[in-house]
Amino acid sequence: MIDKLEKIQDIDINKIDTFAAMLDAMGESGGFNASLTNDGFKIIKNMIQDSQCLRFLSFPAALVATGTRGLLKELIKRKYFDVVITTCGTLDHDLARTYKDYYKGNFDSDDTILDKHDIHRLGNIFIPKSSYGEIIEEKMTNLLENLYSSGIKNPAPSDIIKEMGKMIDNEDSILYWANKNNIPIIIPGIMDGSVGSQIWSFSEQHKDFSLDILKDQHLLSDYVFKSQKSGALVIGGGISKHHTIWWNQFNGGLDYAVYITTANEYDGSLSGARTKEAISWGKISNLAQHVTINAEASVVLPLLVKSLIHE
Repeated sequence: MIDKLEKIQDIDINKIDTFAAMLDAMGESGGFNASLTNDGFKIIKNMIQDSQCLRFLSFPAALVATGTRGLLKELIKRKYFDVVITTCGTLDHDLARTYKDYYKGNFDSDDTILDKHDIHRLGNIFIPKSSYGEIIEEKMTNLLENLYSSGIKNPAPSDIIKEMGKMIDNEDSILYWANKNNIPIIIPGIMDGSVGSQIWSFSEQHKDFSLDILKDQHLLSDYVFKSQKSGALVIGGGISKHHTIWWNQFNGGLDYAVYITTANEYDGSLSGARTKEAISWGKISNLAQHVTINAEASVVLPLLVKSLIHE
């Protein structure tokens, strides 16, 4: 091994003119998460270029409240991924931001004052109540009434999500492009958000209306068991991360896996668990290309996505 050591190279910023070149320089620098980010880029690129690979994109909803939504939308628009697994808030924020605006805030705001002015705070994002619950209730009530009137009384969550994508005629929307490109969005925790609450409220008024959550599991099983290989870009943690790796254990585990997380593995949380831990569960193949990037996604994703498009 000692004769194969690679020399650390200083980053010469004067020679860098593209995002991809920056990632190459980061890889040569040996600079902690810089080199891991370069590894992740190479794995994602290999995954996308592998025609036999079923590709999963997993992320939590909070990013959709930020401008990072535009990057996630672009990955779906360009068909870099085949299946999206996320949380209910993705529906909330994508739908709300289609019709209303969110605003830049700060982490140190006085939340008591914000509450008096009917403003929710999500990190350093300000969300007026009129930009969230009110518009979601209006749009979802109309959508569910239309489904019900047409005889659809036992849809899968993914069926409702597809109808949301049809309803949204806006190319800035994640749901719009998922529907247009026939990319299923799976939300295993559909009730954990405003859209889920609207579905519950509608069912209280229409007792013969219910969700078929097993239908989405059948959909996932069809995708997974028909795939020759699989890969995933997993942003953050929680239920969307676990659902992605859980399903892939049934077909030999992921062949490509890139995690982006700020969570700590030493409390035993799923969100902080590294890719190598998933190998012990069979959720990632022991022959897989895999890496965990210890970074905040809104910082790293612009570099990764721009480089992928450039390549």
